[in-house]
Amino acid sequence: MIRALEQARQAARRGESPIGAVLVDRTSGDVLAEDGNRVEELKDPTAHAEMLVIRQAAERQNSPRLTGCDLYVTLEPCPMCAGAISHARIGKLVFGAYDPKGGGVDHGARVFDRPTCHHKPDVIGGVSEEDCAALLRSFFQEKR
Repeated sequence: MIRALEQARQAARRGESPIGAVLVDRTSGDVLAEDGNRVEELKDPTAHAEMLVIRQAAERQNSPRLTGCDLYVTLEPCPMCAGAISHARIGKLVFGAYDPKGGGVDHGARVFDRPTCHHKPDVIGGVSEEDCAALLRSFFQEKR
């Protein structure tokens, strides 16, 4: 989560929502991909940190399935990202701050709880929650 927070800080410096993600090979511990949001930079509404690292890791692994991987992200994934996590067959999702408004895991759509969900990862929420939430609060207070 420390690396994901650093990616979130870098995203904030670029003027992006400060959300960072890191995808790790569970067996080797190798970081396969890490990034922060790039929605504004790429002018792409799907350029969330989770989506970027899933794409990068899938390319690196030469596979659309990332079954032996764990994803660390600073904010509860939205429904789009939760769907991608499911389709990628990621083994474990660890996230920091909860997102009652836009989350898709413990809030809102609850993608993994749907009977149509292809794969449900192990989920651990609230890891470094205060640090992750403080970064988001600070960023958006400065924007207002």
